[in-house]
Amino acid sequence: MPHQYIGYRTTARGSTFIQAFSPVKQAPLEARYPVATREEVDEAMWLAQSAFPAFRQMPGARRAAFLRAIADEIEALGDRLVETACLETGLPEGRIKGERGRTCGQLRFFADIAEEGSWCEAIIDTARPDATPPRPDIRRMLVPMGPVVVFGASNFPLAFSTAGGDTASALATGNPVVVKAHELHPGTHALVAEAIVCAARRTDMPEGVFSALYGRHEVGQWLVQHEAAEAVAFTGSYGGGMALYRLAQQRPRPIPVFAEMGSINPVFVTPEALEGDAEGLARQLAASVTLGAGQFCTNPGLIVVFGESQTNEFA
Repeated sequence: MPHQYIGYRTTARGSTFIQAFSPVKQAPLEARYPVATREEVDEAMWLAQSAFPAFRQMPGARRAAFLRAIADEIEALGDRLVETACLETGLPEGRIKGERGRTCGQLRFFADIAEEGSWCEAIIDTARPDATPPRPDIRRMLVPMGPVVVFGASNFPLAFSTAGGDTASALATGNPVVVKAHELHPGTHALVAEAIVCAARRTDMPEGVFSALYGRHEVGQWLVQHEAAEAVAFTGSYGGGMALYRLAQQRPRPIPVFAEMGSINPVFVTPEALEGDAEGLARQLAASVTLGAGQFCTNPGLIVVFGESQTNEFA
């Protein structure tokens, strides 16, 4: 039965469920994923907080080994991951395989960053007591923040979701992660979450550096407003991102929201462009709209046409 991952434990206490709808089959898929309860959210967040002190002090080489192990585990899923992602998203096999490569590449890139260590941007200005005025010893560096809540994206089930760039960068810099799975691809999330947990066990990570929950809007709200949350990472719509931002700012202690938000991406077609090659321009726009099964954030969402002479031909 599908379940939440709370550290190394699995739970499934919820009484309501999420089902993915397959664009391929044009029908709901059989698997049912339990929505996390408030208690499960609390457990995941407090466990992340308890893992933070050890994780932040861990040598970068150990965190790097964890990230590389995640990439290895994802690759070991093989065709099962590709087939599940294609079934849930309708994206073609080649696109998913390419995205899997990108995801594993991101994980290994951030492993290198964790190992190399310059991400902390350490600056040391030594004291100069003889200067006028005397200059004190000043030192500055970036430090881990604490538990990060990551929201998976709808249109990138691998590279911007459970083990995507937000998760990889947070883990690389010593921040535990709690992921809320996207409702459109819960089966893909389940496979990747299991891979991350396996990698955490293999590399002896403190329990709580990673947890994964299913849920709808209320679960996202509980996560963002939880006392243990220190940051939020989101990829998706402007409306969704701003809703999370407002929740984060309404807390007694506001926290940052790192959001990559899409727009309708308007395209303006001038009379000169229509006169040049209306049919060719229409083909280009159609290809752009349907790129990636219509799931790229850069797909045009609004086309504004000026002039009337070639408008019918263009349409």
